[in-house]
Amino acid sequence: MFDNKSVLITGGTGSFGRKYVRTLLDQHKPRRIIVFSRDELKQYEMSQEFSQPQMRYFIGDVRDGERLRQAMRDVDFVIHAAALKQVPAAEYNPMECIKTNIHGAENVIKAAIAEGVEKVMALSTDKAANPINLYGATKLASDKLFVAANNMVGHARTRFAVVRYGNVVGSRGSVVPFFRKLIAEGATSLPITDERMTRFWITLQEGVDFVIRNFERMHGGEIFVPKIPSVRITDLASAMAPELKQEIIGIRPGEKLHETMCPADDSHLTVEFPDHFVIRPTIKFFRGDVDYLTNNLEERGEPVAQGFDYSSGTNPHFLSVDEVKAYNVRAGA
Repeated sequence: MFDNKSVLITGGTGSFGRKYVRTLLDQHKPRRIIVFSRDELKQYEMSQEFSQPQMRYFIGDVRDGERLRQAMRDVDFVIHAAALKQVPAAEYNPMECIKTNIHGAENVIKAAIAEGVEKVMALSTDKAANPINLYGATKLASDKLFVAANNMVGHARTRFAVVRYGNVVGSRGSVVPFFRKLIAEGATSLPITDERMTRFWITLQEGVDFVIRNFERMHGGEIFVPKIPSVRITDLASAMAPELKQEIIGIRPGEKLHETMCPADDSHLTVEFPDHFVIRPTIKFFRGDVDYLTNNLEERGEPVAQGFDYSSGTNPHFLSVDEVKAYNVRAGA
């Protein structure tokens, strides 16, 4: 699908972008890969690792719509990964989070339509479902923008969809590297916000593969949710440092005990496939009814029961301590 195509990744110097670029180069033959981000140092460092002739590096911010249009000229596929993601930082800097996560999403949509991009996939988060923090609320707004964008295109070819998944094992700023740092520094305990806390768990490669697959599946307007395991934060700490005691420190600002990816309020819109869920759009598109029960790969799904929700706390698949260790090894975390 990506052979001889041009692909742009916003926020492309992040953990996801680097893994996505590696996967595209290893498994496909893209004509161009454009890394769009605002940090020149990270772009320089990334260019030392990825110096193939297909690579392009654009310095720019998703807050700058004109720069996005320049970057998207002759682009076929866009992955929108740029976001301000740290929950406490968003609580203390709300307007900055809104400018990047909401206004930036609007700019990506407008630029993609103006430049005739074929498909756009926006990365979301479990925190966008029933949000209680500002980061989650901005990503919910972003999700709504990308879904509704399918009605803005008129008769143009551009289609938009969203991928929503949980914590990425070992990604920058996440709990695994934080615990690793404490362990390496000789900590005598690991901080646990709440012993009841659970999270969805996915490796970076699994997230990248899911996004790639959904470019093939999408009609436009879907929110794709993978079926992935949950972990208990106490089991994670035990897997990483069984000899250390666990110190309960309390929930941080804007944090949940459990995360949800398919809310019960959306159960009438949710379709279950063998390895993922699809949340159908709440609105009707001008192009007529789309059969979201069958995707473009001819995979067939079934509506879930009314009241169904997909939560890390009630997920039927929890990782054991030994499985958490194996997951961390697979993720290189």
